[in-house]
Amino acid sequence: MARIVMKFGGTSVANVERIRQAAQHVKREVDAGHEVAVVVSAMSGKTNELVGWCAEAAPMHDAREYDAVVASGEQVTAGLMAIVLGEMGIQSRSYAGWQVPIKTDDAHGSARIVDIDPKNLNDRMSSGWVPVVTGFQGVSEKKRITTLGRGGSDTSAVAVAAAVKADRCDIYTDVDGVYTTDPRIAPKARRLERVSFEEMLEMASLGAKVLQTRSVELAMAQGVRLVVRSTFEDPNIGNAPGSEWGQTGTLVCDEDEIMEKQIVSGVTLARAEAKITLRKVKDKPGVAAAVFGPLADARIVVDMIVQNISDDGQITDITFTVPDSEFDKAMKVLRNAPDLEYESISGSKGGAKISVVGVGMRSHAGVAASMFRALSDKGINIQLITTSEIKTSVLIDEEYAELAVRALHTYYGLDKTGS
Repeated sequence: MARIVMKFGGTSVANVERIRQAAQHVKREVDAGHEVAVVVSAMSGKTNELVGWCAEAAPMHDAREYDAVVASGEQVTAGLMAIVLGEMGIQSRSYAGWQVPIKTDDAHGSARIVDIDPKNLNDRMSSGWVPVVTGFQGVSEKKRITTLGRGGSDTSAVAVAAAVKADRCDIYTDVDGVYTTDPRIAPKARRLERVSFEEMLEMASLGAKVLQTRSVELAMAQGVRLVVRSTFEDPNIGNAPGSEWGQTGTLVCDEDEIMEKQIVSGVTLARAEAKITLRKVKDKPGVAAAVFGPLADARIVVDMIVQNISDDGQITDITFTVPDSEFDKAMKVLRNAPDLEYESISGSKGGAKISVVGVGMRSHAGVAASMFRALSDKGINIQLITTSEIKTSVLIDEEYAELAVRALHTYYGLDKTGS
């Protein structure tokens, strides 16, 4: 018998029919003798509707009341899931975040979980009940409802799994696992059976949208094993003989659980990357702070950074990337930065960041060089390069993005066997 937290995203609970489909997965695990807790998102599109209502009511609304309104989406889903499970003969009840309680700080709209008291959930699961918990929300010390921001439901599920000491946390979505790349770009992409926390964290931050970065960070920190699965698969094939988590899905786990480490496990693509270059910046102590401090104050996320210093060490060129949507704002901030001396500033939108990721890169030299060679063979020019221990990223023109993904996917042997 295992203890499992099952999380269902918005597309998985988009209407009552889909909630019934999701509930069949819960029933399968309950019938197998497992202790189960469920975490749910709001129905697909509902959160955006609630956010729109807040904006319509008052453009400059109180963030605390915003959270009270927006959190209601998950409460509806939790109640409906509990009703459906009850109809199936499974004892169940819903829990809002404040009832668990899931304690957070008071940063309304983007709160962070501080602590979860697992007693209520443990008592219910131990007695054969299935608690259904609202994702995306908690309660502050001031007893106000808070929401966790983007990716909040995934984060809630991982935090609940850690609190109740679950054997794993199953994330149900509209895809059946983590793929070597986007199958819509490379039809030969294949589903990974296992991927390490570090690889998944890199892939999530580099453009893969299967899991949110915050949830993977928390899972890695707490040692919560994740399984990415599809709600739309047949619930009856979920537990194959001799398989720990079923016939489908991807296990996200510690690197030690992966016997054979691929040199490259995946290729990711992030579109709409803008490049900004500051030329002949006075190279003196504090120059980096003068550039990136004002951008941070403006809440602009900077990604790739490359610095070139002149022969005499007096000046430097600094190039970095920001999302296309932040390009104009970033240019304005830098032009008005008070302590920044430079000769000129230029930039352009429409770049694409291509990355290869794999824990096997730690012990294999020449991965970056082979990546550059593979792109060169396709006539693709590289504008920027950044590397870390388990990934290499390049910035290229967006028009070559899909060609680059397919070329690298084939080059590193990630295509389906026999395809």
